[in-house]
Amino acid sequence: MWGANGQGTQTIWANSYSNWGVIATFPETSGVKSYPNASWPANRAISSLGRVSSSFNVTVPGTGSYATAYDIWTDNNAYEIMLWMNKNGAVGPIAASYDANGAVPSVTNLSVGGHTWNVYRGSNGSNQVYSFIRTNTNSGTVDILAILNWLRTNSWLNSGSVLGNVQFGFEITSAPGGQRFTVNSYSTTVS
Repeated sequence: MWGANGQGTQTIWANSYSNWGVIATFPETSGVKSYPNASWPANRAISSLGRVSSSFNVTVPGTGSYATAYDIWTDNNAYEIMLWMNKNGAVGPIAASYDANGAVPSVTNLSVGGHTWNVYRGSNGSNQVYSFIRTNTNSGTVDILAILNWLRTNSWLNSGSVLGNVQFGFEITSAPGGQRFTVNSYSTTVS
C-alpha cells in the first residue's frame, strides 16, 4: 500500500486478489493520502506482449475525493500511465498546462482500449505521468496493451519500453467520516 503517511486511518480487508476493499478516514485536505491497490508484476518488453487486458467492478462512496485508477509503470518507473475509471471530488490529473478550469488535456476524445478518454501529459518531478480520464464508470474491461501501443506509436513511450507493474486501486485524497471502497471483482491477463 502506497501512502501510509499518518494523516488518517484505513482498514484493508481482502478475500482474494480480486475481491478486497478499504474503509478509509482522511481529512478534507489536498494531496493523495493513500493508494491501496492490487499489483501485478509483468516485467516484459511491450513489443513481446500479445495481450494485456483487465476487468473490474467496484463500489465507491458518493462523498470524498478520490479516483478509481489503474497505475501502470514502464521503464523502471520512468513513466507512469494512469487510467482513471471514475473520480469524485477535488481531484485532477498532472498536466503540462492549466487554465481557469484546471488541467488542460493534451489529447481529447481519444478512443483506444475500449474507452474514450481525455489524455493529460506532465511530470511529477520524478517521472513522466500520462493520465487517461474517461467519464465515470464502476465496471468494465480495458485493453491496456492497445493503450501502451498508442503511447509507443505516438512516441510518448520508447519502442523498446518494458512494462513493469500493473496496479489497480483507489487513489484517495479525502474520505471524511469513514468511507468504504470495494473491489467486487478484478482480473488482469498478461500474455
